Amino acid sequence: MNTVSQVMSELKKKGNAQTRKTFANHGAPEDMFGVKVADLKVIAKKIKGNQDLALDLYATGNSDAMYLAGIVADGSQMNNKQLNDWAKQAPWYMISEYSVPGVAAENEKARELALKWIKSKKENIASSGWTTYVGVMATSSDDDLDLDEIKDLLRQVEATIDKSSDRVRYTMNGFVIGVGAYVKPLLKQAKATAKKIGIVEVDMGSTSCKVPLATEYIANIETAKRVGKKRKTIKC
Repeated sequence: MNTVSQVMSELKKKGNAQTRKTFANHGAPEDMFGVKVADLKVIAKKIKGNQDLALDLYATGNSDAMYLAGIVADGSQMNNKQLNDWAKQAPWYMISEYSVPGVAAENEKARELALKWIKSKKENIASSGWTTYVGVMATSSDDDLDLDEIKDLLRQVEATIDKSSDRVRYTMNGFVIGVGAYVKPLLKQAKATAKKIGIVEVDMGSTSCKVPLATEYIANIETAKRVGKKRKTIKC
């Protein structure tokens, strides 16, 4: 598979009604085939390393193709315009909170992009920003992180989470968990923020999904002795 049309044909074959229904319940747009992530990963292996194809797939606007593009694309090869365009074009949270941060976190400008996106008034962009910053924390040594900046972001979460939109609240909560999970020097601060924000209410639509309770999530990471354990990538 070397062309967009070939990949799209494969995606169409792999799509199914039940997955489309599930994704639709989670807020996915109509432009999708409903391909399971496991099947997307199989296709991704066949086109691994084809950067131009990945960019073209994202540009289709098809949700399955966009998610696939996020798996295949190398964020370190993308420029600011490309990454900003991806953030603007993300149609729902599977793209804005997984595909976009997955590539953005690989870029040398990841931190700057995250901070810029966090300030956006557009929900999909702001949620990409918070998740991208989690990616920075997850893949960088603590010595390379700006701990004072992260403390400021924790304070921002405390002050604004109740007034933020649903997906921004969700990713802010995820940011607090991310600090507790990946930034060992700030574990105490993350736990304090988690306690202050408590239960975060988010409209999850007609799904059974729930927002993770940050205090409980961080406690589980501590129990498992995984605090500060870094990752090579946040792509999944």
